[in-house]
Amino acid sequence: MNDMFCFQCEQTARGTGCTKTGVCGKNPDVSRKQDELTCSLIGLARSAEGKIPGKNADELMMQGLFATLTNVNFDPERIDELKMRIETEKGKLGGGKDYDPDNLFQGETDIVSLRSTLLFGMRGMAAYAWHAHILGKDDSEVTAWLYKGMREIGADHEVDKWLSLIMEFGQINLKCMALLDEANTSAYGHPVPATVSMKVEKGPFIVVTGHDLLDLKHLLEQTEGKGINIYTHGEMLPAHGYPELRKYSHLKGNYGTAWQNQQKEFDHLPAPILYTTNCIMPPRETYAENIFTTAVVGYPGLKHVPDKDQKKDFTPVIEKALELGGWDEDKQFTGINGGTELMTGFARNTVMGVADKVIEAVKSGDLKHIFLVGGCDGAKPGRNYYTEFVKQTPANTIVLTLACGKFRFNDLNIGELAGLPRLLDMGQCNDAYSAIHVAAALAKAFDCSVNDLPLSMVISWYEQKAVCILLTLLSLGIKNIYLGPSLPAFISSAVLNVLVEKFDLKPISTPEADMKAMLG
Repeated sequence: MNDMFCFQCEQTARGTGCTKTGVCGKNPDVSRKQDELTCSLIGLARSAEGKIPGKNADELMMQGLFATLTNVNFDPERIDELKMRIETEKGKLGGGKDYDPDNLFQGETDIVSLRSTLLFGMRGMAAYAWHAHILGKDDSEVTAWLYKGMREIGADHEVDKWLSLIMEFGQINLKCMALLDEANTSAYGHPVPATVSMKVEKGPFIVVTGHDLLDLKHLLEQTEGKGINIYTHGEMLPAHGYPELRKYSHLKGNYGTAWQNQQKEFDHLPAPILYTTNCIMPPRETYAENIFTTAVVGYPGLKHVPDKDQKKDFTPVIEKALELGGWDEDKQFTGINGGTELMTGFARNTVMGVADKVIEAVKSGDLKHIFLVGGCDGAKPGRNYYTEFVKQTPANTIVLTLACGKFRFNDLNIGELAGLPRLLDMGQCNDAYSAIHVAAALAKAFDCSVNDLPLSMVISWYEQKAVCILLTLLSLGIKNIYLGPSLPAFISSAVLNVLVEKFDLKPISTPEADMKAMLG
């Protein structure tokens, strides 16, 4: 028997599955514990059937699924502790039989494919639900579906039933994304366009990576007036667009690029790094002592900032920043293409504020096409496709982008159109709702379907949040999505054929060929 089996991310070994150790760095022990944790959540869902589970069970369901996302938790002790809490809560609900971990990814190929697709999508949605929950926003239908979905994963279904569940899930995830959008905008205001420097000023600083804006806000509050600058990294870049975050003068800029470059970018960094969510990679000795994790993030031997009574004390991070001291002089860094500034803040409210200009530009012929080039970045070869694609977009087109895949090209200056930058950063992968909202609004304005708009979606994927977004797009009936850099290993050939036939899902080829096909 294989030491492990995992095929939930895009860079899985040989494009089929990691069987000895994960390409992400996950070892067989952690992989097995994550499978057992998943199966314990199925038991929790079974225990809660016909009952009102309560806040503690709801939080464990979200956290348990979140912890199994790729590059979130590599710490077997933390996973065991979470599983024990689930077992305790399950007992309070009367108990329910766990699913057998050996059967999670075993069985008839197409059934395993569909079960895995639903499970991985739910892991992504649980992350979104958790971010909304800690801001005081919950949707009873979303929460209930976490339990329903886990019970369904532990049940036997025919192909048609699985497909129906997956489409139902896509609609529920749309509600979840809308919930998170409401949570973020209620707490921090609607994002506004912001120019973000890639210069790091001399003196003590902290780098914040991940996705959790609440952790960033608390850190900004606790560092105010202490002579410590704060820099975002990766998916935290869009924080600069939120009025309630950008008002802090010591939120200075963005350091580094996307998650897969962290081992190089954090090497000998004279500052602590706070990991608020995925994506953590096995750290090098040159900076491991400077890492602090929080929330569900875990890695053996690293310092963790716990949540006590819904509060976090970042004093150890602050003390480490003062101890390390930062650089003695300002340092100017660049993006992948040599740019020194980044733009962000073009979420739905900003774009809809100039929708009349966009609509008029389309009607006049000045704007011929809109491309949504968004999704995850990653280390696997082939992602330079997205850089070249954006470079080749004609001057009479606009590029919407979101998630960390944008770091392939977000330091490029590709000009303006209709009074807007041609490259519009709509935010994190968590902000995919903005893109869907804008597409739906444009379709309404032109009295057509989204599929009839001069709009093409070019999606890069890596982990499970990208999976839930894709399932939402498919549930909305959106067709002709270009997906890359490779197709999911957990999608069987038969299931892929269904998706191609029903939704015309396409693998990316070359920027030139795909651009030509999109523009007709």
